[in-house]
Amino acid sequence: MKSYSIEQINSVLQGTLIGNTTASISGPEQLEMANNSQISFIGHKKYLKFWGSSKACAAIINEEFELEPGENRALIKVKNADLAMAQLLEMFIPDGPLFDQPIHPTAVVHPTAVIGTNTRIGAGCYVGAGAAIGNDVTLYANVTILDQTKVGDHSTIWSGAVVRERCVVGHHCIIHPNATIGADGFGFRPSADGRGLVKIPHIGNVVLGNYVEVGSSTCIDRAKFSSTIIGDGTKLDNLVQIGHNSKTGRSCLMAGSSGLAGSVTIGDGVIIGGGVCVSDHVTVGNGVLIGGMSGVISDVEDGKKVLGYPAVDARDCLKQWAYLRKAIK
Repeated sequence: MKSYSIEQINSVLQGTLIGNTTASISGPEQLEMANNSQISFIGHKKYLKFWGSSKACAAIINEEFELEPGENRALIKVKNADLAMAQLLEMFIPDGPLFDQPIHPTAVVHPTAVIGTNTRIGAGCYVGAGAAIGNDVTLYANVTILDQTKVGDHSTIWSGAVVRERCVVGHHCIIHPNATIGADGFGFRPSADGRGLVKIPHIGNVVLGNYVEVGSSTCIDRAKFSSTIIGDGTKLDNLVQIGHNSKTGRSCLMAGSSGLAGSVTIGDGVIIGGGVCVSDHVTVGNGVLIGGMSGVISDVEDGKKVLGYPAVDARDCLKQWAYLRKAIK
C-alpha cells in the first residue's frame, strides 16, 4: 500500500503548507468519509464547514479560503484544488492487472502482425493480419485488433474493446471496455422498388489522434470513405456515439450519452454536455459549450454557449424557460 508524508505530497503539489501532521497518509477520501490517515480536498467554499467535523488529517484547499488546520492536521493551499487533486490521485494509482508473461498463450497474434517492444497482450486477445502494435502498449484480456490496424506507443486498450480493420489509434490513447472503433456507419436508402432498404457500404476508417480517451461502450463509426477523425487530446465519456465522417478538433469533451450524427464537424476545445444530439452536417465552432440534453440542428459560431431543444443561445433559452414558467402559472 502506498503512503506519503504531508511534506512528500506538498513537494509534488508545490502548494503552501499550513500546519502539520505526523500521520502517514494512505490515500484521498471525501471529507465526511475520511479517517485520520487520509487526505481530502475543498474546492468550493460551501464545504469549508465540514472541515471541523471531518477526521481527515489533511486537506487540499483553494488558496483564497481562510481555514485553520487544527491540532496535528495540515492544509495545502493551491490555486486550484481540483487540479491539485488530480496530481494527488496520480500518486496513489494502484498497480494494474498483472501479466505473468508479455503475450498470453491464449492470445492469437497473426504471423504478419508487428508487435513493439515492452508490449503486453492479455488472455483471449486477437491481433489480425498486418496489424502494427507500437511500443509499451497494453491490450487487456479479450481485446480485438483487426487487420491492418495501427496502435500507437504507450496506448492502453481495456477488455472487450474492438478496433476494426484499417483504423488508426494514436500514441498515449486509452480505450475503455467494450468500446467499438470502426463499426459500419449507419447508412441506408430506400430500395428502387420501395420494398426495403439498401445498405450503404462504409469503406473508410477511424483515426484517433494522440492522447485520446474513449469511454466504455462508446461507438465511433468508420467513414463512408476517407476517415472519421477524433482530434488530439479529445476525451469521450461512456456511451457516446460518433457518426460516420464526423470530425472533432483538439481537446474536446463529450459527456455520456451524447452523440454526433454523420458528417458533423466540431472545432477545438468544444464541451458537449450529457445527452446532447448534434444533427448531421452541422459545424460547431471552436470553444463552444453545449448544455446537457440539447439538440443542435444548425451551425454554431465560435465561442457560443447554446442550450435547449432546438439549441439556441443559452441566454435566450433561459429567457424562454422563464417566460413559459410564468405563462403556465
